Amino acid sequence: MHGAIAWFVRNPVAANILMLTIALFGIYTLWNKIPLEVFPEFERNVVNISVPYPGATPAEVEQGIILRIEDAINDLPGIDRIYADASEGGAALRVEVRDGFDVTKVLNEIKTRVDGVNGLPDDAERAVVEQLVRIRDVITVVVAMDGNDEALLRQTAEMIRDELRNLPGITQVAMGGVRPWEMNIIIPRTVLEQYGLTLDSIAAAIRASSRDIPGGSIKTGSGEILVRALGQAYRKDEFANITVLSQANGTRIRLGDIARVSDGFSEDPLYSRFDNRAAAFINVSRVGDQNAIELADTVKQYIIERTDTLPAGIELSYWRDSSKTVVARLNTLLNSAVQGGVLVFCLLALFLRPSIAVWVGLSIPISFLGALWLMPELGVTLNIMSMFAFILVLGIVVDDAIVTGENIYTHMRRHNDPVRAAIEGAQEVAVPVTFGVLTTVAAFMPLLLL
Repeated sequence: MHGAIAWFVRNPVAANILMLTIALFGIYTLWNKIPLEVFPEFERNVVNISVPYPGATPAEVEQGIILRIEDAINDLPGIDRIYADASEGGAALRVEVRDGFDVTKVLNEIKTRVDGVNGLPDDAERAVVEQLVRIRDVITVVVAMDGNDEALLRQTAEMIRDELRNLPGITQVAMGGVRPWEMNIIIPRTVLEQYGLTLDSIAAAIRASSRDIPGGSIKTGSGEILVRALGQAYRKDEFANITVLSQANGTRIRLGDIARVSDGFSEDPLYSRFDNRAAAFINVSRVGDQNAIELADTVKQYIIERTDTLPAGIELSYWRDSSKTVVARLNTLLNSAVQGGVLVFCLLALFLRPSIAVWVGLSIPISFLGALWLMPELGVTLNIMSMFAFILVLGIVVDDAIVTGENIYTHMRRHNDPVRAAIEGAQEVAVPVTFGVLTTVAAFMPLLLL
């Protein structure tokens, strides 16, 4: 009688050390290494290219940026489709990569081609090339208030958003439920005729004066420093101070001299309510390997500490806490594992021997901890799908543990030799038990193709 089973039976110390190692590494992985999320991440074979071009019209963006980049990357191997969007102030391209190609390699080739494009507008900023990453919302923070002071609501929501963004572990925060802030410039036709101006010339003057100018980068010992000259106007007094005309006598005509400049909310109607109160919503999302439960706990603790310091009439709460789903499924898994272990122990102790019941009962947590240990190395996270798989195979593990334990007990009664009984009993059912598991694996294998 040879093989791995026989060797471990004859060397119980090695078997116990292996079992203890699996348990320790599994526990460490569960508490410190494996990400917790609601749904698994699906890597999308998409590369995004964004090029800011402040003040440019969509036509200028298309001619000056999009067509040049498309010509530069169109012949790269691995590219399936290219989608482009020319909007005011920038270009966005979406490149879909064919299946079977390494997305990282294609991304690097695209970046090399884009960086080498000649003839881009001088005012265009440096292109950003990155792989599309799916963002999962974890929890939504609600800023609700009495009354309809929309400006105060937006100001408070922006302050809460910035504070959330600075919390440890939180990197993705987005605000919604409030109307965008916009600038209105009204110029009488008579004023345009008086100074010989046109709306296009005034728009060009605003674009030229209200923009941030990239100044390249400086390489230092600690990394690369991006240099920018900040000149973007945001407030109405900054816009009013923009020079739109310089006369021959040296007089400068500013925008505020010929136009009425005002700022305020967009005229598009937007009504956002929570519990029949005006509200703004701040979505906190997870990116990469961030832990959904830890993110939600951090946000909830912030809400508790921040609530007492808010102005009267403003309340903080949370909504759509997706981490509850993860916790509920995890509790279901733990309860099922405990119930399965108790069931196996009781059945084997009642009909066989308590010692066999103890060791076979340990097979359930050891098997699960071993799987948890390997999951991060295989790129698998602890989510609803993987926990459903654990619950599904729990019955298989329990059945196989009972079958193996009962067969070993049968051989022990026949030979009265524990070592021989353990070897022969385990080897006898090893093949059917293995193929029984493989049939279940084969049944669910098509899910990998989805």
